[in-house]
Amino acid sequence: MSKIRVLVTDDSAFMRKVISDILSSDSEIEVIDRAKNGLECIEKCKELAPDVLTLDIEMPIMNGLDALEKLMHEYPIPVVMLSSLTREGAEATIQALELGAFDFVTKPSGPISLDIHKVGDRLIERVKAAATSRARFRKVEAKAIKPASLSPAPVQPITRPVVTSAPFITRLTGTSKPRLVVLGTSTGGPKALQTVLTQLPEKFPAPIAIVQHMPAGFTKSLAQRLDSLCQIRVTEVTDGEVLQPATAYIAPGGYHFEVHQVNGRLQAHLHQQEPRGGHRPSVDILFESVSRLTNVDKWAIIMTGMGNDGTKGLKLMKEIGPVASIVEDESSCVVYGMPRAAIQAGLADHIAPLDKIPEVLCKLLH
Repeated sequence: MSKIRVLVTDDSAFMRKVISDILSSDSEIEVIDRAKNGLECIEKCKELAPDVLTLDIEMPIMNGLDALEKLMHEYPIPVVMLSSLTREGAEATIQALELGAFDFVTKPSGPISLDIHKVGDRLIERVKAAATSRARFRKVEAKAIKPASLSPAPVQPITRPVVTSAPFITRLTGTSKPRLVVLGTSTGGPKALQTVLTQLPEKFPAPIAIVQHMPAGFTKSLAQRLDSLCQIRVTEVTDGEVLQPATAYIAPGGYHFEVHQVNGRLQAHLHQQEPRGGHRPSVDILFESVSRLTNVDKWAIIMTGMGNDGTKGLKLMKEIGPVASIVEDESSCVVYGMPRAAIQAGLADHIAPLDKIPEVLCKLLH
């Protein structure tokens, strides 16, 4: 079996050496070369054709964002960004994910992190995941997206439709009960969320509770960026906040997000109990909390991501009461893990490519 060929890019000679050593410690990875800035990185990508690229954001001559944008248009390749835990670093990371970066790993203590080994396992994991996504890696295309409509409209056939609980869907429409959409995603999620949320109309009739696997400090920047692009409101949820229609609430990194009923209203509850499956926030914990809500119409969405977070929670939701589910089709997933787990468990009522999910959701809520 051939090794994963990686090009390491960082302006610090020390960081290039340490990152290379971390990656080379895994028998499945080979560091084929190193680059000290974005311009050299692009030249070496074209010359060496690596499987995966690690890319620092802050570099001289050409920074990581400029290099990434150029690569995505001229030589698309899975890219794992190295980011600092600052507000500016978080904003730049969100921009990198929009431009098409596969995922990111945070440097624990700034641009020169002597303790980078603390995130060594995560870096190796992300590089391996990026390599497996290469076969379906597509050139990033800027598309003008029109908002979906809540009025009846023809919907394109859903890829491999599965209807396991059609009676639930019928019962979920035409009522005056509170409505709630829950959504879980991980690797590839920021860009997928942008595709979905920007298509929802300004008067979307339900709140959307979202778990996106992301470290503390980054979810706020993600929410702010999405809010600037969407017709609905997008915010990082706060503890005790009452959930309102036409608003998407993103769980803050490092906190589990549950939805409770208080005096008939849907209210956010945040806590820092142990991670579930290595995740905090956890999709399963959000979905499980929603399964306990009574007299509420529910829709659940699972999109791109590694692992199987969300499957247990969706199963519980379906066992306790009616819920209509939409799962992202393999054709549009950056990583097919979370959607595949839900589909294999027989929990998908609708399977749709990413750009059709808003249309399917709006039709179900009509």
